[in-house]
Amino acid sequence: MTIRSYELIKRLPTVEEHRTLWEAVGWGSVNTEMSGPSLARSLYGVVILCSGEIAGMGRVIGDGAMYYYIQDVAVLPAHQGEGLGKRIMDSLLAYVESHCAGAGFVGLFASHGKDTFYERFGFSNHAPGMTGMFKILDT
Repeated sequence: MTIRSYELIKRLPTVEEHRTLWEAVGWGSVNTEMSGPSLARSLYGVVILCSGEIAGMGRVIGDGAMYYYIQDVAVLPAHQGEGLGKRIMDSLLAYVESHCAGAGFVGLFASHGKDTFYERFGFSNHAPGMTGMFKILDT
């Protein structure tokens, strides 16, 4: 049994790290011309490295005052089950809680089958009173 050492670093993923994780978890291919500016406009991010290589990431986007959105929480499949997703979420939520001066809203979209993971952090489905919706622009 190999014991792995993980390091959580408070920084955004690079475009290449983002692409690697995005594709590894099955989200399809990412347009790196768009992801670079998107990453740069994030409020906060973390990466987890294992022996200097990317193993996980997550970031916070939003207006920095009342509305926050958890985005791109991903862990390489070979590193899943090691508690990395929890470490990422704990760091992202600590950032939001320290920057939100009052009542705020933290949203996210969960990948299929990952609802219970996010429920552990207080996220819940508020249907039918509220419905999460989005539109995909394909240009």
